[in-house]
Order: sequence, then C-alpha cells, then structure tokens
Amino acid sequence: MKRRSNKRPRTFAEHLDQQYGKRGTKKREAYESEFEAFKLGVLIQEMREKRDMTQQELADKCGTTKSYISRVENNVGDIRLSTLMRIIHDGLGAKLHLTLI
Repeated sequence: MKRRSNKRPRTFAEHLDQQYGKRGTKKREAYESEFEAFKLGVLIQEMREKRDMTQQELADKCGTTKSYISRVENNVGDIRLSTLMRIIHDGLGAKLHLTLI
C-alpha cells in the first residue's frame, strides 16, 4: 500500500474521487446510482423492522413475495416504481417523496 506524504487523512469525497473518478464520469455515476439503490433498501428494511414486521408480513400487505422484499432490501436487481409505491404505502403505511437534482 502506498503511503501518503502528508499526514492529513483523506476525506470520503477524496476517496470516492480516487476510487471511482470525479462526479460526472461513467464509473462514478454508476457508483452513485448503486449507492442510492442500496440506501433505499436499507431505509425499507429499517422501516419494516421499526414496525416489527417480518419480510413475509410486509410482502403479504403489499401483494408481493418475501423473496422480492429480500431482494429489494439487499439491492439485488431493479425494482418497479409501482411496486416500490405499494411496499411503502400499502405495506409500510408511509409516503414516498422524490427530489430531482
């Protein structure tokens, strides 16, 4: 491992720039997109657990399968917006607000 000459620790943003390139590059945008999907899965899992629900209970409430809920929570594959809305609204009793930047 190459040592840095200065003693200042690298920021997370600097780490991302080095590992994935600057924002706007193809590799970095792919990373950012995957990270957003990961965060969504974590939010759904945390909300489900906060409501003391199993994956099966959530699946039953929103009309999908336990394996689909697991895939969403573990960021395995794409999720349809209509299904995401059902999981959040029907299954978790919450609202989804999106922001475009």
